[in-house]
Amino acid sequence: MKTLFICKHNRFRNKVAEGIFNKLSKNNKAKSAGLILDKLRPYICKNVLDVMKDKGYKIKSVSRVLNKKKLNDYDLIVIVADNVDKKSFVGFNGKIIKWKIPDCSEFDLEKIKKIVEGIEKKVKRLVEKF
Repeated sequence: MKTLFICKHNRFRNKVAEGIFNKLSKNNKAKSAGLILDKLRPYICKNVLDVMKDKGYKIKSVSRVLNKKKLNDYDLIVIVADNVDKKSFVGFNGKIIKWKIPDCSEFDLEKIKKIVEGIEKKVKRLVEKF
């Protein structure tokens, strides 16, 4: 099953989900993308990279914008953000799941850790289904 994790800027929540999914899933690989590029901060913050590394996960440190023409290359879209609507994916033929995970400041290390742990639990359950 080809999975795409979506959030607004592809800087945190969906990058974390992609990294965890790709490590835990033996048969499936995922990608992530944002709806728009944050031109002021087109990077993954150091705290997120450090938390993921400490947990044994790798994530790519470059943000990627969604190519809507390639949406139907995927079977499943997982919206990890609380600020992205399913209506953004009109014409998508696969399944859409929405997790509604809130964002936080890139400087709030404790909140980042808590969000990463929550995403990790959700991704583990998702991987078990496949």
